[in-house]
Amino acid sequence: MGIIKILFYIIILSTSTLLGFSYGGFYKKRAQSLLDLGYCIRILESEILVGNIPLPEALHNVYKKGRGDIKYIFKMLIEDLFNEEREDIYFSFLSLKNIFKNKYLLNDNDIEVLLFLGKVLGKSNRTDQEKNFNFIIKQIEDLYSEANSERITYEKLYRSLGVLLGLGIIIIII
Repeated sequence: MGIIKILFYIIILSTSTLLGFSYGGFYKKRAQSLLDLGYCIRILESEILVGNIPLPEALHNVYKKGRGDIKYIFKMLIEDLFNEEREDIYFSFLSLKNIFKNKYLLNDNDIEVLLFLGKVLGKSNRTDQEKNFNFIIKQIEDLYSEANSERITYEKLYRSLGVLLGLGIIIIII
């Protein structure tokens, strides 16, 4: 009977610890998504401004050269542009808004930056495009700094909270 109790306590502690680590991982995922998004947008900037490549091909190149899971956003944008026969990429960004939030754990501020990118992409001359890219990259860097500081604080908090919750439940049961 004592072995069963010990196994039960181990299960409680490991489950609560896993929940804490899982919930803390959300903050890590958002920070990583923003870091990878900044990298992909720099590639897009290079493709459009330096390479003078048309938007669909530039998006495809970002998908091929990008890093992390976030690069699949650009593949989805290409598919949405062609499958839905959209003339404006903003509507493609808008249709993928829930995917940004659910799959990549981006918050509303992060998504607003992406929507702004969709609004300005391909709608101005080269100089304005460069200014817009610089503005967007700066915003993503700021959001990444914010997300990274949240990650440092809350990831550790939720991990510790998961362990402490498990220990608290075990103490109450005993």
